[in-house]
Amino acid sequence: MSEKNEVLNLLKLLDEAGELELEDVTIEAEELAIEFLPVIMQTLVRAAPEAAVALKKVIELKVEKFEPPVFKYPGSIAEVQIGATRAEGGTRGKVIRIGGETCPPFYRFESLPKNRPVVALDVFDQPVVPLAGPVKSAYKDVLNDPAEWAKKAIEVYGADFVSLHLVSTDPTIKDTPVQEAAKAVERVLQAVDIPIVVGGSGNPQKDLQLFQYIGEMTVGERLVFASATIDMNLEEVAKIMKKTGHNVIALAFMDINQAKELSRKLLDGGLPKDHLILDPTTGALGYGIEYSFSLMERIRLAGLMGDEVLQAPISCAATNAWAAREAWMKVDEWGPREYRGPLWEATTAIVGLMAGADLFMMMHPLAAKIVKGLAELLSKPKLDVKLEEVNYKDWVKMRV
Repeated sequence: MSEKNEVLNLLKLLDEAGELELEDVTIEAEELAIEFLPVIMQTLVRAAPEAAVALKKVIELKVEKFEPPVFKYPGSIAEVQIGATRAEGGTRGKVIRIGGETCPPFYRFESLPKNRPVVALDVFDQPVVPLAGPVKSAYKDVLNDPAEWAKKAIEVYGADFVSLHLVSTDPTIKDTPVQEAAKAVERVLQAVDIPIVVGGSGNPQKDLQLFQYIGEMTVGERLVFASATIDMNLEEVAKIMKKTGHNVIALAFMDINQAKELSRKLLDGGLPKDHLILDPTTGALGYGIEYSFSLMERIRLAGLMGDEVLQAPISCAATNAWAAREAWMKVDEWGPREYRGPLWEATTAIVGLMAGADLFMMMHPLAAKIVKGLAELLSKPKLDVKLEEVNYKDWVKMRV
């Protein structure tokens, strides 16, 4: 039987079939078009091909113009400035602004984003153990020098700014005095001219000392300090930030009521509203990210609906993705860690981006590049392709 006859027989068989189920079939073709016809069209094709052609011209998708509903929200998110130029009393070459939203994330039909979400790459004041292999590989030549580490994050990897973590101050690690740890902050500020985040070790007593000393040392720079937690003296934190003019991240642990309590105590203590950033905690992809998404979304919507204590930009520590074993464990069936880990971190961050996060602390440069690129695209004043240009009318056809 000729190849042509085989094709004709196959087409006839397909035409007569009421249902078609394929199993273990490989189709090799340069182009394959599949078209789904209504039942009435199938019947006419068999009975009266000429009538079917005429009816096919009549049966077309009715194009309806969709106008998305536009809602005006009673509240808005405070805009926070990070960094200060010389004219503003600091030494930074540029400043970063986050927040300022008047609608849910990327509701471009209601209003364009006032400020693009920004990405900071983590820097540590000492080599961190453990550190995931793909991350360590990216910074292997600068792990012992936080200033060079920061320069590489900005100049080579294109981060918006850096988050410097003074982990050596932890009493269970080196218990470095804050005066000694402050030298790393000075060196980083001299190495780069962008704003920075200064993080402590998580010890509430030591971190409060760190906020006090480094805050007074860098008056006018308008840095971000991370983080104020529920077990700290929040009245004292607010007093320090108000006096020195810095910003602070309030870290709540997966609890919107705790986030409200933190925010309220800091604001009641005198912290200006435009110096507060909320971090509801970010669970890694597969390890609680759905809770983080829900919490970020609730915080953002509550702020827009008028809850003043929740009208703050949101911070997302996507670095927590590296706690997931899928990000770093060497398992051949899971694919190479060099790509899997960064993609795990990037996906974790993108979930936060969709929920309304404004500031991302990240670790791997590839993950940071992916998230920054997406944030830039979604925040553009004008998109390259209009939705009207997308050929959605041919949804009943597909090309493989």
